[in-house]
Amino acid sequence: MTEYKLKYGCNPNQSPARIHMDGKEMPFTILNGSAGYINLLDAFNAWQLVKELKAATGLASAASFKHVSPAGAAVAHPLTETDRKVCFVPEGLELSPIASAYVRARGCDRVSSFGDFAALSDECDESVAQFLVKEVSDGIIAPSYSEKALEILKSKRRGNYLIIQIDPDYEPEEIETKQVFGMKFEQKRNNCQITPNLFDELPTQIKELPEIAKIDLLISMITLKYTQSNSVCYCMGGQTIGVGAGQQSRIACTRLAGTKADNYFLRTHEKVTSLPFIDGIRKCEADNAIDLYISDDCEELLKDGVWQRYFTEKPSVFTKEEKEEWHKNMTNVALGSDAFFPFEDNIERAVKSGVKYIAQPGGSVNDEAVIKCCDDNKIAMAMTGIRLFHH
Repeated sequence: MTEYKLKYGCNPNQSPARIHMDGKEMPFTILNGSAGYINLLDAFNAWQLVKELKAATGLASAASFKHVSPAGAAVAHPLTETDRKVCFVPEGLELSPIASAYVRARGCDRVSSFGDFAALSDECDESVAQFLVKEVSDGIIAPSYSEKALEILKSKRRGNYLIIQIDPDYEPEEIETKQVFGMKFEQKRNNCQITPNLFDELPTQIKELPEIAKIDLLISMITLKYTQSNSVCYCMGGQTIGVGAGQQSRIACTRLAGTKADNYFLRTHEKVTSLPFIDGIRKCEADNAIDLYISDDCEELLKDGVWQRYFTEKPSVFTKEEKEEWHKNMTNVALGSDAFFPFEDNIERAVKSGVKYIAQPGGSVNDEAVIKCCDDNKIAMAMTGIRLFHH
């Protein structure tokens, strides 16, 4: 296939639209459904992320994309019973390594992953398909699919679920182009390699990073490489737990992603995992209810005439004191930033979300103050020397 015609571009008024490679054969095949402009932007950015993450960690990797930024990314790691509840894994469903990666990626921020585009580094197997078929998702990209997985996924969205197979050996040209306002931009493709040796330079007093912290920092930095800037990313236990994308100020990213990370951790509390949902409630409705339950607006959910839509009995309030006590257990979180931290306020906010490990390019005139702030808070910080802006 040398050209694929799209129904329209970013918006319905932007027609005609197409994707092509100036007459060259494109490296993907659409196995089911029809692709939209934003679908393909999500798919190709997400594929690059999971391919690089697998190469960097040696682990099966997955991502959940929305509007050209990752809602979550993760590597394969077994789920605990609490993890399965948080991620709404159907009872009895055995998860393969690639399935565990996708479940974790989507579980990072389930509200944002509503209607996502899934990406897998490895073959999509029946385990992934059995989980994904019950989720609201627009499409998936993977290097291959098992026969059973295809059968299951083709039944999704009334037979219109978008399934893309990508050539895993495809490498794009060195120079990439983009046109804005009639003018063509050209640049060398950002093919910098994110590897553990980027974390060798630690100007902080703490000079050692545990292995899991290195994996979390790899996930964070590779995720940032494909996230709209400015961006920061919190990770823990082999997955992202908070992605702050597309903010004009660094501190806004850190606060946004930090709040998402805090919410992720609150969702692991027993009061949340044991909420008495009514039979037959849709996962997306449960996700939205949980999001409100753990927020400061919890009382809105618990009003008479509202809670009955979600629960068999009225839950007790998740109090501020209970949240604060649970939050004390949140630690060993890793944080990556796509550009330098200009002020200490980013570190101070990160501390509130249990951050103990940081990777950032460095290069600010205020680096020494940021390093001192890390030392004061017993944080190990690596300076990578690589900026990862993405637009």
